[in-house]
Amino acid sequence: MSRVARWARAEWGLLYVTVREPLLKRGLRAIPMTLTAVCLTAVLQVVQNQSWGFQFVQDVGAVRARDPLWLALLRTPLSLFVPALDLPVWGALAQILFVFGIAEICLGWWRTLTVAYVATLAGTWYARVGIALGPHTPLGLPASDAQVVDTGPSAAVVGLAVYLSWRYGAYATGGAVVLAMVIEVLVKDNLAGKEHIAALAGVTALCTLLTLLRHYSHRRTESGQGSG
Repeated sequence: MSRVARWARAEWGLLYVTVREPLLKRGLRAIPMTLTAVCLTAVLQVVQNQSWGFQFVQDVGAVRARDPLWLALLRTPLSLFVPALDLPVWGALAQILFVFGIAEICLGWWRTLTVAYVATLAGTWYARVGIALGPHTPLGLPASDAQVVDTGPSAAVVGLAVYLSWRYGAYATGGAVVLAMVIEVLVKDNLAGKEHIAALAGVTALCTLLTLLRHYSHRRTESGQGSG
C-alpha cells in the first residue's frame, strides 16, 4: 500500500466504512431528510424566481441583519434551504446532497439539522455583532451589510464538514476546510465569507463543549468504578 493510500485510509477510512454500508443496503432510503431538503431547496428556487412567489420566499426565509431579532430567528431554519439569488442553484443542491447526506448517515437526521442550525445561527449572530462593531474594527462590517439577504446552505455545509472531520478523526480535511474559508475571506472580504468563519467558530465551540462533557463523563465513570 502506497503512502498516499495509507494516509487516505487513516484520514477517511472510518467515515467511508460508516457511510458505505447503509448506502449499499438501503440506497437513497438511507438519507430521507437529505432528499427532502434537496426537494425543498429546488421548490423554493422555482417559487422565488416567479413574480408571484419572490416576496413569499423573502417573507418566510430571507434573513437580513436589519430585521428584528425575533423575525430573523424565525426565518433562519428555512433560510438554509433558500438558494442565494446570485449563485447557481445546482451548487446548493450538490452541497446539500453530498454533505447533508453523509452527515445524516453518520449523525442521524436530527443531529445533522442541529449542527447545521448552530452553524447558520452563528453566522446570523455575527452579522449583527459585526455591523454593531463597524467597518473600522478587524471583525466589523459596514452598515450597508444590514441590507444583504442572507440565505443558502453554505454556512451549514461548512459547519457540518468540520463537525464530521472532528467526529471521525479526519483532522487534515477539517483543517483544509478552515484554511479554504480563511483564504475566501482574504480574497473576497464580504459578509458571506465572514459568516463562514463565524459558522466555523460556532461549530468549533460546539465540538469543544462536547469534548469537555465527554471527558467529564469519562472521569466520573472512572471515579465511580474506583470508589466501588
